[in-house]
Amino acid sequence: MIQDTLSIICISYFTAFLGEGLTWLFVYRTEKYQKLKAEVDKQSKRQKQEERLKNINRELSMLILLKPSSLVRILLHFIPTCSFRFDGRVVTKLPFVPMSWLRSLSHRNLPGDDFTDGSFIFIYILCTMSIRQ
Repeated sequence: MIQDTLSIICISYFTAFLGEGLTWLFVYRTEKYQKLKAEVDKQSKRQKQEERLKNINRELSMLILLKPSSLVRILLHFIPTCSFRFDGRVVTKLPFVPMSWLRSLSHRNLPGDDFTDGSFIFIYILCTMSIRQ
């Protein structure tokens, strides 16, 4: 009985090693398998890099999203303070009369009807837009 069991164990080891050896001989060592395996590894690395890139882009998006929110809080305190300081003062003289829809911004809180006078908020917005572009 033990001899039969040992024989079965030896046969199973022999067939397993024979099967693996034949697989290595006819599959794993062929050039086609090596090329396909290299392509799979390459694609796997590419997918990992793409996943890493997605994660980095996600972190970058969150960082970009958080920056404006803190900037808005700062500007909510800064702009009214400066606007109060320059309230009613002509900051610039425009070389043209702005279009009607722009006059409310360019002539904001300024006395008189001379629409070539420019207010703080108008100059501030123009400067900010030109700097950010």
